[in-house]
Amino acid sequence: QMQLVESGGGLVQAGDSLRLSCTTSGRTFSTYAAAWFRQAPGKEREFVAFITSSGSSTDYVASVKGRFTISRSNQKNTLYLQMSSLKLEDTAVYYCAAGISGNYRATTSYNYWGQGTQVTVSS
Repeated sequence: QMQLVESGGGLVQAGDSLRLSCTTSGRTFSTYAAAWFRQAPGKEREFVAFITSSGSSTDYVASVKGRFTISRSNQKNTLYLQMSSLKLEDTAVYYCAAGISGNYRATTSYNYWGQGTQVTVSS
């Protein structure tokens, strides 16, 4: 089993930046690809960003490209999501996930999930 714990969420204003962290334990994080998802009120959980186990390749949903950056520190067993130029529509609970089998944009492909951290963007 792998445990994932997100942190760094909060209330910010539109245009601000925020960095989320996802600290992992229980398994060798460096062998797992990982991703960030988010879920807004009344909506399904959606893919945000993906990173390979080495960190050499990333991918993003179109709505965050150029504003969000996913990264990882395998030495620290931690996944990050740097968010800038935040918009009202970025308001959601953000989840990290690891242990992929299948399409990395699909929630059903991941075996391990964190509990989520709330990000609220105000005007």
